[in-house]
Amino acid sequence: MDQGNWRIRKIMDHFAKITFLSATFFGIAFLGILLYQIVSDGAGWLTWDFFTNFSSRFPAKAGVAAALVGSIWIIMLTGPIAFFLGVGTALYLEEYTKKSWFTRLIQVNIHNLAGVPSIVYGILGLAVFVQGLMLGQAVLAGVFTMSLLVLPIIVVSSQEAIRSVPQHMRNASYALGASKWQTISRVVIPTALPNILTGVILALSRAIGETAPLVVVGALTFVSFVPASPMDPFTVLPIQIFNWTSRPQDDFRAVAAAGIIVLLVVLLTMNLLAVYLRNKYQKRY
Repeated sequence: MDQGNWRIRKIMDHFAKITFLSATFFGIAFLGILLYQIVSDGAGWLTWDFFTNFSSRFPAKAGVAAALVGSIWIIMLTGPIAFFLGVGTALYLEEYTKKSWFTRLIQVNIHNLAGVPSIVYGILGLAVFVQGLMLGQAVLAGVFTMSLLVLPIIVVSSQEAIRSVPQHMRNASYALGASKWQTISRVVIPTALPNILTGVILALSRAIGETAPLVVVGALTFVSFVPASPMDPFTVLPIQIFNWTSRPQDDFRAVAAAGIIVLLVVLLTMNLLAVYLRNKYQKRY
């Protein structure tokens, strides 16, 4: 390589590094400005009354009690449903089916469903669960809709986790006389569990921040009670925040900022839980 080409490549290398570094800092800077603005506007509204009060026409009396409990209902019910369906589907596709055009077709459709806009799942939930099963504006309708939303993501991430289990571990289990299900339940699942749990919790983190599907299935914007059962009407934090930002009073912007802080804390808690579970089980296996 002559000296001129070497210098050009060196210059291009430095230019690429500077460009990518600038892009990184640009995104981080704007994120920092956004977080600073939200915290500065909403931190003063984070009182005990804010967590215990319901939605109100008056900013000083507005709170997130109904929305926070509704979000907890959605996540606590969506998690088990999506986990068992998603992981079961991944195990069936990876461990039981033979590679054919039909399985490839299923794989393509699952990957495509992972990229479908969330509003489409809301329309599906409205047609199937709200009107078809006549669940109405109940928590259960939102749970089933959000389970459909995160199911493709969980299936894909679980498949990748299962594929990462070395084949020699399966062969060693078979050599000791274990059946296929014993190998899957005692070798494959424990080994893949850290990555499976990470994918599940990150998928649920997306679900807790979604608004469009729940608006379509009938989640309420003004709720003055806490849902006591899966058949009660509900609202969630993103819808409550959207409702506050649409109000004409300026104080509701600060109330919405306080709600955003609560939502961010919930999301960060779920992500930290994913990291903790992954590290914990990776130490065991």
